[in-house]
Amino acid sequence: MDKKLFGTDGLRGRVNAYPMTPDVVMRLGLSAGLHFHNGGRRHKVLIGKDTRRSGYIYEYALASGFCAAGMDVFLVGPLPTPAISFLTRDMRADVGVVISASHNPACDNGIKFFDHMGFKLPDAVEAEIAASVEGCSRDWILPEPDAVGRAFKLQDSTGRYNVFLKNSIPLDINFEGMKIVLDCANGAAFRVAPLVFEELGTTVIKIGVDPDGANINQGVGSLYPEQMAKMVVETGADIGIALDGDADRVIVADEKGRILDGDQIMAICALDFLERGALPGNLLVATVMSNMALEVFMAERGGRLLRTPVGDRYVVEAMRANGAVLGGEQSGHLIFLNHSTTGDGTLAALQLMKIMVRKGRPLSELATLLAPYPQKLVNVPVTRKIPFSQAPAIEAAVAEAEKRLAGRGRVLLRYSGTESLARVMVEAEDAALVESLCACLAATVGEALR
Repeated sequence: MDKKLFGTDGLRGRVNAYPMTPDVVMRLGLSAGLHFHNGGRRHKVLIGKDTRRSGYIYEYALASGFCAAGMDVFLVGPLPTPAISFLTRDMRADVGVVISASHNPACDNGIKFFDHMGFKLPDAVEAEIAASVEGCSRDWILPEPDAVGRAFKLQDSTGRYNVFLKNSIPLDINFEGMKIVLDCANGAAFRVAPLVFEELGTTVIKIGVDPDGANINQGVGSLYPEQMAKMVVETGADIGIALDGDADRVIVADEKGRILDGDQIMAICALDFLERGALPGNLLVATVMSNMALEVFMAERGGRLLRTPVGDRYVVEAMRANGAVLGGEQSGHLIFLNHSTTGDGTLAALQLMKIMVRKGRPLSELATLLAPYPQKLVNVPVTRKIPFSQAPAIEAAVAEAEKRLAGRGRVLLRYSGTESLARVMVEAEDAALVESLCACLAATVGEALR
């Protein structure tokens, strides 16, 4: 298995197509099990999943590999990705595994790992595991028959995560009387998220809580927040919350039905942290995809925005290295490092609602803090992925675009970590210029990389 098969968020692909085949996944479990099992005491791994039917394939393939490596396996069933991160820490497990393709359709699935502290694995560890899977092999030193692992089903995992989420809200914050529209994307949070909000006193109007194994992310969730936003207006709700399939990201709508992305949520939270003196170094961490307006917003308030490559694990790595406590992505991965070690859509929504209650202001007023610059993102199909600098036509087009932007906007080109796509993004204060430059760049990239 080549390292490139691990994208920005673990391994991902089409069900029953390489690398998401049962044999490869079993070897992945075996390789990871041998990596995290270093002799002595019994070792344990938690395995969770979202609601895709294919989760059964990979759940048992992974369990087989881990047990063969001498690790005890705890199967927790459908739970959000951040729940597995939390439970891995809470149960003192050696490693946690999530079977999910996040916001992708049900025909895809994926696998991502957490270390014993609940953090996603660094590139070097993924590369070592991947190399071992590819080596597949006869040189593996496996445990004796009496040292193989066992598999158990963990019965109280939902309750543990529920309590963790509720404990993130101080007792003096009261959500009683609030009405929310909650879209769980027919995904991993379909049980636990409504329960958390209800137990904290809100009236919950539910969408996307009827998974059938095939309808995850199908016209619902954070990629399709329009239904949620419309229902907010129709029901007079205070806020709309749309999670994705594994509930590690969130998009919200204010009481007027206007949709807010991760950048706007980060601006609200960052200002609250700044006002309370709770933002170390006045630092917010985001990726290269975050809107330029967020950078300006932080600078105007004496803060600083640190950018990372795309992927919430890179955001977390930069947060840990720089002592930051708040970070995230425009797509809705939001990390509150004082509470969680990874993006958590439900937790983020709770923290946003806490600010609404504390300030006594509707979300529509808080949302005026950040007016994003016009931004255009085009996904361009490509047949090869070479450094953009090796394509003269692309380099020339980028140089011309940056000349026309004259420092009042930016251009970003990057490849998808999981698909044969180049992502072309342009943003600036002038919307017409954004459209024109993005169309020109996308055409150039498509021609050069076809």
